[in-house]
Amino acid sequence: MANALVVRKTQLPTSENALRAAQYVRMSTDRQRYSIQNQAAVIAAYAHAHHLTIVRTYSDEGESGLRIKNRAGLTQLIRDVCAGRADFDYVLVYDVSRWGRFQDIDESAHYEFVCKQAGMKVAYCAEQFDNDGSMLSSIVKNLKRVMAAEYSRELSAKVHAGACRFARLGFKSGGRVGYALLRELVDDNLQPKRIMKNGDRKYLVTDHIRLRPGTADEVAVVRWIFQRFLQQKSESRIARELNRKAIPTSTGRPWNRALIGRLLRNENYVGNIVYNRRSRKLGGQDLYNPPDLWVRGEGCVEPMVEPNVFLRAKKVIENRRVDLPEQEMLVRLRRTLMKEGHLSPSIIDGTVGLPCTQTFRQHFGTLRNAYRLIGYTSKRNCDYIDSRQVWADLTAKLGSQVAAAIEKAGGRAVCHGSVDCLRVNGKVGILIRVARWCPGKLESHSAHWAIQCRDQLPAAWIVAIRLGEDNKAVLDYVLLRTDGQVGRLMRFSEKARARRAIDRFVTADALVRSISRRATMQRSASETKSTRPNKRSRSRPPKKRSRDARH
Repeated sequence: MANALVVRKTQLPTSENALRAAQYVRMSTDRQRYSIQNQAAVIAAYAHAHHLTIVRTYSDEGESGLRIKNRAGLTQLIRDVCAGRADFDYVLVYDVSRWGRFQDIDESAHYEFVCKQAGMKVAYCAEQFDNDGSMLSSIVKNLKRVMAAEYSRELSAKVHAGACRFARLGFKSGGRVGYALLRELVDDNLQPKRIMKNGDRKYLVTDHIRLRPGTADEVAVVRWIFQRFLQQKSESRIARELNRKAIPTSTGRPWNRALIGRLLRNENYVGNIVYNRRSRKLGGQDLYNPPDLWVRGEGCVEPMVEPNVFLRAKKVIENRRVDLPEQEMLVRLRRTLMKEGHLSPSIIDGTVGLPCTQTFRQHFGTLRNAYRLIGYTSKRNCDYIDSRQVWADLTAKLGSQVAAAIEKAGGRAVCHGSVDCLRVNGKVGILIRVARWCPGKLESHSAHWAIQCRDQLPAAWIVAIRLGEDNKAVLDYVLLRTDGQVGRLMRFSEKARARRAIDRFVTADALVRSISRRATMQRSASETKSTRPNKRSRSRPPKKRSRDARH
């Protein structure tokens, strides 16, 4: 592989009468070092043999072919074709599997059909058939698609079986480790090699990862948490005490109830490794597996907590779980209403013998449905919840408009997880959110707007659709500039907007034009900075030494 051919743009054959083509290349993992170059070499040879000139490259490096999500290269290719911005006649792909290993072969056929409908031909350069639409090529191509999908299914089953086997042997397969735990790299003779840091991974097949306790101070904290829980039986109170003592977590974030709960249920602290509690196969959704499918390796980690202490804590957690029929849940909820006078999520979660709010949502859809069944009407204005999907569709539409305007201006906008979260020119992030109207709690307080900021992007712009009073209609649009270090909830009033010089736009078109202009200016400034000569690097003629210096 050291002598793999690397194709450079300056070496591509050109011809005045050659047809224009775009190439799409993909590799599944970033450890396939020469995969992209090898694909480009075969595609270049095909282009030369068929008198084609490669004018554009779409690339997905280290991305799985199971889904089009997160494949920015193929997404951009389809987007350019649909928008009529494609300045080429051919799409060259190494083989059918590089186009995708979609589990639904009709999805792969759909994207190829989109290209054909725009007048382009998709050619698989390494295949032994010509994609000319004949019956033979159609049969072979669909067979190849089925084989590509089946390969992923078989590989997934083999990888899962291997991971289960290593878990039974006491090895860590992947993912983060809990508090006071370290990943230790061992060789095939189980001899320690080094401690792995976050982000490190092994490269030798014969090496494995085992867990070992962390520092003595961290181990002491774990033991204190278990003893404290058996006394107080409150994860929230333990978290507050740890934060008050300024004891850091492994992630640097503050302690909370969920973190303490995961620690109390983690069998690593009694020496066991549990695998396959949750799984996600072939790019699907996360599934919580039943306990009979869990894979357990016992006695493979040095224990930090006595087994009887762990079992006592486990029993306390299990006894707090309430499994009731729906009718009994409503009876207890009505009893709580009569005792408290009103209901709220905090009251429900804090009442002993009453299922948590998440359980009510799972059984009745929403808390309001459960309230309605017992004849209770909340004083909280929930109209915004009913119209949530309307605002979600509006933000998605605005995100598509912003992305199209930026690309029309010569920039590049890629969806970062969802259509309302964009990355512009590979640097600037744009979050598109709805700013809800919130009345002042006191008469002296003015109304303000609240923005939920779930995603964090460096140097982000927040595009907010500001709603009017009672959150029933769009008031205007605002553009906020942040450094990406915002919390989950961002608030501002009209006075704060004027004081902070937050830009306001009456229409969505005016907002989109402003963002497009800013993105163009940012890209031009970046290009100017990259092409500006460095004064320090300028070559200067050597100074002539004086006669005294020469002698």
